[in-house]
Amino acid sequence: MSLPKLKYLLILGALALALGLVACGSDDSSDSSSSDGSGGSGELIQSNPDNAGTTLTVGSKNFTEQIVLGEIYAQGLEAAGYTVKTDLNLGSETIALQALKQGEISGYPEYVSTALTSFYDVPAEDIPADSQDAYDQVQGLLDEDGLEAFPPTPFSSANAVGLLTSKAEELGVSTISDLEGVSQDLKLYGSPECRQRVDCLIGLEDNYGLEFQSFTPVDIGLRYEVLDKGQADLSIVFTTDAQLGASDKYTILEDDKGVLPAGNVVFLTKKSTAEQAGADYESTIVDVQGNLTEKVMQELDARVDIDKEKPADVAAEYLKEFGYTE
Repeated sequence: MSLPKLKYLLILGALALALGLVACGSDDSSDSSSSDGSGGSGELIQSNPDNAGTTLTVGSKNFTEQIVLGEIYAQGLEAAGYTVKTDLNLGSETIALQALKQGEISGYPEYVSTALTSFYDVPAEDIPADSQDAYDQVQGLLDEDGLEAFPPTPFSSANAVGLLTSKAEELGVSTISDLEGVSQDLKLYGSPECRQRVDCLIGLEDNYGLEFQSFTPVDIGLRYEVLDKGQADLSIVFTTDAQLGASDKYTILEDDKGVLPAGNVVFLTKKSTAEQAGADYESTIVDVQGNLTEKVMQELDARVDIDKEKPADVAAEYLKEFGYTE
């Protein structure tokens, strides 16, 4: 994947954000509004000498997207004048939360749906599809633990119905609702737990009224392979998968009824840390994530997973490309 392609997609993502377009079938029109704090300006980050005495440790979980996000946040905070350390391979959300509570890290990126289900046992069907509603819900729960979440990212990394673009064109479908009347002839593949999840088979059956010819569990690493081989007509994928950013070979269908839980990222931190770090802490986090549309996040993930570039370099290019750093 060449640098010109990166620049093209980043510019495309910026234009989509500015125009409030819907990208990759998600409700980006609401996610990119200034009301949820995620409409980053892309202005050059100014180093504040008052921040020099504050050391922040940015953490992340142990997969590509999280590590790239951790680097973006860490480099942005460093540009704002903070002394920044990183711990970008913590493991699961449970380990990351424990590290946060114990003060081993200052904060880390978490998916709002994961925070609600894993930390507070909120059933998936009770998680709003709207990112702002989900953010408000998790914020109220975090408050009881002395934690807070900064406003969500524009992109949502959530389950989605994916298929070959050629198949989508053949069927004439662009939304999940478009599958009505044809789904009974289609084979759906998804993760083993898909049968029990509202953001997977149950939601498609109960909320969209769809029936499929068959459902077959598949390992997460084979979700695109089964499409390529023609084993599956439809596959449950993630909206920010690297494969989606690498080419136009695949299409994801718009969740037009808004029934799939929000998968936007929020930066979790302690209230006490936010107070001690000052206003630049939150404002920098919110600013640097402002241009992370799904298309842009797909591209950044692809550069690491497919092109084998270093997450730190990918993050630095993103910050420079959008004018946050020089």
